[in-house]
Amino acid sequence: MLRIVGTEKGRLCGRQSRRRFLQVGALAPFGLSLSQQLRAEANGHPKSNKAVILIWQHGGPSQLDTFDMKPHAPSEYRGPFRSIESTLPGLPVCELMPCHAKVMDKCTVVRSFSHNNGDHWAAAHWMLTGRLGANGSDRVPRQPSMGAVASHLLGPTQPGSLSSVNINDGGFGFHGGAWLGVQHNPFRTGEFSYGNEAGRLPTGDAKSFELVDSLSESRLMNRVSLQRQLDQLRYQMDHSGVFAGIDEIDGQALDILLTGKTRAAFDLSQEPQSLRDAYGPGWGEQALLARRLVEAGVRFVSLNTGYWDDHGRIEANLRFKLPRHDQAVGTLIQDLHDRGMLDDVTVISAGEFGRTPRINGDAGRDHWPQAQSILFAGGGYRHGQIVGATNSKAEFPTDRPISVEDFCATVYDAVGLSTDDTIIDHSGRPTHLVPSGDVIRELV
Repeated sequence: MLRIVGTEKGRLCGRQSRRRFLQVGALAPFGLSLSQQLRAEANGHPKSNKAVILIWQHGGPSQLDTFDMKPHAPSEYRGPFRSIESTLPGLPVCELMPCHAKVMDKCTVVRSFSHNNGDHWAAAHWMLTGRLGANGSDRVPRQPSMGAVASHLLGPTQPGSLSSVNINDGGFGFHGGAWLGVQHNPFRTGEFSYGNEAGRLPTGDAKSFELVDSLSESRLMNRVSLQRQLDQLRYQMDHSGVFAGIDEIDGQALDILLTGKTRAAFDLSQEPQSLRDAYGPGWGEQALLARRLVEAGVRFVSLNTGYWDDHGRIEANLRFKLPRHDQAVGTLIQDLHDRGMLDDVTVISAGEFGRTPRINGDAGRDHWPQAQSILFAGGGYRHGQIVGATNSKAEFPTDRPISVEDFCATVYDAVGLSTDDTIIDHSGRPTHLVPSGDVIRELV
């Protein structure tokens, strides 16, 4: 929520306090304004126009009920759904995924992704940051997310935009900046909750685009004008450069809050009704928003769909949510293709692990990190292929195992970074973005 506030108590350079008027309400307890977030992003040096939309399937999706179906396995393994052919020969998909079936020739499915950690928090932290750290008993983030690192090193793809946006609360809280600072937490929107297991990161949210307390845009601009007149007095006394460039940063904040293209990206009414209908409601609207955000210059968007931790009643649960996920993601890939955006935008769909091949006594599937299918589309990569394979019951890879570090290396490559790039860690030492791993070679 945008608020016009009074005087901050802090003193600058041991002399004067600065009156600040622009403040993202959600950040008020942390003293972090949108201007400060943009200032942090201005320190980055964009190296590419590449962007990522990460479709995060919070809880862990079933490989056997999506991209690695085993129609000849016993019924307790193959599950309740039949497969349908897709536009990628040799890759049938679940009957609940007709929109995916139409775009699989533009995608790569990695069937052989595998790791060894069945703890939601530990696995999600590992996949979203590239390193182990948190776990179910100690859930504090230990490392910055890949989106936060992209914010730190690259910033947005277009000046005056946001670096990263997180839609909904999935990901167990590991989409944030950790020791990189809250200024690299993603901007937040979306209220679909998955048990609030992720908590709420301190950050701005879409309500920041609202004017409150009956403030019109003209009244806001009058107050900002007054702010700047007061600032002129500070400039004359400031010999340390604290205020250098402040007008430019505030100008970017005002552009976003009042008239900027990032704010406009949230107005889905600008899209044809036919396209909005194609995406569908709920996650579909959010997938459309994700496309509009990357168009507006956001480098990293995470869209958290569903809660895929189906320990019981998996058939009923998937019949309810998988068609909505399918419509949102399949339409997103086709829309990006139709707009000529797939060379620069990579869409990735993954969760923290897969599901047990054998259906349990509650008609569900439990945690299974040994095998998961991951979808990649766009990014200028080679597509229309399947990478790796699992055994006849989708229990483990039999060909071309892909690790967590390989996955993270590929995500970093998709935004224009390399595993050879470094950041200064919380102890002041340079550290590689991931400790090991290679970009999935079949994609390049």
